[in-house]
Amino acid sequence: MKIAARRNDTGELRVDHKQVGPANVARYAGQLQKVERPVGAMTAIYPNESTSTRHAHRRDQFILQIAGVTAMMTERGHFVIPPGHGLWIPAGVVHQSRAWGEVEAQTIYVTPDREQNAADTCRLIRASSLVEALMDEAVRMPQTYDQDGRDGKLIEFLLTEIARMPEVTLHVQMPPDPRLAAICKAVLGDPSSDLTLDDWADKCSLSRRTLTRLFRRETGQSFSAWRQRVRLLEALARLGAGEAVTCVALDVGYDSPSAFAAMFKRELGAAPRHYLRWTEREVVLR
Repeated sequence: MKIAARRNDTGELRVDHKQVGPANVARYAGQLQKVERPVGAMTAIYPNESTSTRHAHRRDQFILQIAGVTAMMTERGHFVIPPGHGLWIPAGVVHQSRAWGEVEAQTIYVTPDREQNAADTCRLIRASSLVEALMDEAVRMPQTYDQDGRDGKLIEFLLTEIARMPEVTLHVQMPPDPRLAAICKAVLGDPSSDLTLDDWADKCSLSRRTLTRLFRRETGQSFSAWRQRVRLLEALARLGAGEAVTCVALDVGYDSPSAFAAMFKRELGAAPRHYLRWTEREVVLR
């Protein structure tokens, strides 16, 4: 555990108990499910390529990415969380994380009945500088913060701001059909695979027409569009960990860096390196 302390504008000492490594994070997260306040908060640090166990929480969870990139597999989809983004995970949703680069993330756990406007599905947002500043305050509050004082008001403001942030689409839908789910898990395990829809139809003993219809019905996308999104998310995670654009482009199945860059810009509106610089945290005056 790392301890970082600073004083706020009124001179009050604020301490951030940073939990390092999956085991310590899991232990402290368990404590925060029982804290006698509507919100419990912490900062988590994960080494590169470390993974959590598959787990769920009794409280809603909001994760704000500070450094590195987190790949999050949930029952309801596969998400990538770059710096400056946050993921809301409702209580009871099974999930598992993987760190790309050394990850630092701030997390709050919210009693499910506390925020009436809270999303009941996983929701990835691009965080404002205000949300970032409020999260930085939340992780430094005592576990038994004053609900009727400044801290309580900041928590209420934070939950309101999280709910109003625009959603972004750095995720892929996971289909409930077990045959399609097996295909999707295989693609997630090897995004560079060049197996075609016909190949997968043969493996699943389905016709191409049936597989095409099922895939679009259960994911809202064609197979090729879904796989392209997987490759984009894999690339985004690895670029966030500092890997070279050329290596990433070839490893996720593109013939050239230029083809990869064109796809990336078409999907996210900026070239790979520009997008990652754009998502770095803004300077906030305190």
